[in-house]
Amino acid sequence: MLNEPPSLVVAINPWTLFGHPTPEAEWSFEERLAAIKEAGFDAVTCRSTMPNVKVLMEKYQLRYGGFFDAHDPNEFESWIQGCLDIGGGPMNCQLADHDTLAEESISLTMQLMETAERLGARVHLEVHRDTCMETPEKTAAIIEGYKHATGKSPLINFDYSHPAVVKHLGPSNYAERLFDDVETFQLCNLWHMRPFNGHHCQVAVTDGKGAFTPEYEDMRPFIRQAYTHWLDGPRPTNELWVVPELGPKGSYGLSSFPCVWEDAIVLGKDLETLWIEVFHARS
Repeated sequence: MLNEPPSLVVAINPWTLFGHPTPEAEWSFEERLAAIKEAGFDAVTCRSTMPNVKVLMEKYQLRYGGFFDAHDPNEFESWIQGCLDIGGGPMNCQLADHDTLAEESISLTMQLMETAERLGARVHLEVHRDTCMETPEKTAAIIEGYKHATGKSPLINFDYSHPAVVKHLGPSNYAERLFDDVETFQLCNLWHMRPFNGHHCQVAVTDGKGAFTPEYEDMRPFIRQAYTHWLDGPRPTNELWVVPELGPKGSYGLSSFPCVWEDAIVLGKDLETLWIEVFHARS
């Protein structure tokens, strides 16, 4: 597989379009998918319980990657199978809670990964607040505990925006501080790329007039480094799904931001541009 050129899949979560174009006239799920297709995205990542999601994926010829949050091991199989019934893209799981102890978190991770492997799914644990992977230290403890018990690494979706804020980072050391486990990152094929800085979990991509913000410009070398690391690794499935993970206003987005959906489109296209730059530079 590594003799073939790797590919980038730019996916989007319809969550970005919550409250768009206005909270009073919010688009339906199908209207969001139609807009996602028109904007040029390759895939959608969302819950399997969204209305008519399988039919609409086929209608708009969008690939599907699953999303779920889970606490009870008895529900792992149904969540995973529900996503597989729609599409075979990589899945994202927000596991347990902020106060779940490390021992329980490792046990849950083992059960989740075992179930996913049995069903033929690639389920990634998301590094995210209010989950068992809330901090870099908890994430590292779960990875090491899992490796000690199984001899291999779990699949992790590194949303680096969360640890960047925890560690109060500056642009000069994003890559140095955040890529402290390159080997595990290289095993993933799902990456939530929310633009951040060391003070804010989400920053605006543009100034609303077509130019990148200085904060996003600071992110671009980090994105290039992430692609370089991934391309240097085993390249699982030879395909990396990257999600321009922008939260809507009233959530991650602030009222002063430009249109979050328009920013997501710009970010998605720039993620493609940077991928091409890195790939050709290596070639």
